[in-house]
Amino acid sequence: MKDLHKKILTWYSVFFLALNFGCEEVIEVEVPEDEPRLVVNALMRVDIDEQFIPVVVGVTLSSGFFDEIPITSVDNLVIIQEFFDDEGVIEASRISVLAEESPGTGIYTPDPNFMEDQRIPVSQTTMDVLYTMIIEREGRRYAAQTKFVPSVPIDNLQIGDGTLFGDEETEVIVTFTDDPDRDDFYIFDFGFGDFLTTEDQFYQGQQFSFSYFYDQLFEPGTVLEISLLGADQNFFNYMNLLVQQTEGQQGPFQTPVATARGNVFDITGLDNIDISDSVSTPDEFALGYFAIVQEYKGSVTVE
Repeated sequence: MKDLHKKILTWYSVFFLALNFGCEEVIEVEVPEDEPRLVVNALMRVDIDEQFIPVVVGVTLSSGFFDEIPITSVDNLVIIQEFFDDEGVIEASRISVLAEESPGTGIYTPDPNFMEDQRIPVSQTTMDVLYTMIIEREGRRYAAQTKFVPSVPIDNLQIGDGTLFGDEETEVIVTFTDDPDRDDFYIFDFGFGDFLTTEDQFYQGQQFSFSYFYDQLFEPGTVLEISLLGADQNFFNYMNLLVQQTEGQQGPFQTPVATARGNVFDITGLDNIDISDSVSTPDEFALGYFAIVQEYKGSVTVE
């Protein structure tokens, strides 16, 4: 996936050359502006060998194309855990209170000053637990719900010598084995802001290999870190849309085909938290996603 910063740099280069070697008339481009929206980064990557889920929630505001991303704070942020029995009936619940790590960072973690431990144990991943994140900010209330999603290990990573579009590429051959007992969706994180989505529709229960091409050459000895994340279908669709929009050939001022709206809904004034489709308030919504997924990591060294 092409790095967004590279696209911006390339566009600036073309724009600069056009100004110097084209006409001398200065053209003012009006950049579309929207009201800032709350942006929530709540992807929690779980290592089941650890004791606690790494609960970290980042909150910012959306910004214009040329603006810095503004950090923000919220009034309250909690994660509710509801435990279900074999018949789908709630048998227990628990609330974890989050607090801003340092004033002005917009990073929220389990409150260390609370009377009881607010961390969420990894042991919950073996249970039927519904996680509900509630955020209150400036008189509005937002909610997102998720369940833990498992993944599978990476069997092998290998540097290849193939190319896709040119010589300035690095091939990594990835091999993993799908779980035969469930329908799986996966998200690969290749670092550098590069992601790939895949589902097991055509390789269910089988070992599967594919090549991924970085659009750069790395110095020998460079270690590439790659993660394989589990995903449910909604998170898969969300990430797939983000990948498509980032890879598209849209100019920096072109409106995307679709807005990548995640699972964080505005529930202000709603009595039932399950009614979270924002039908009554279509213009009120946050951006971002809340997910708790298993992560397997692997690394490979460029020779």
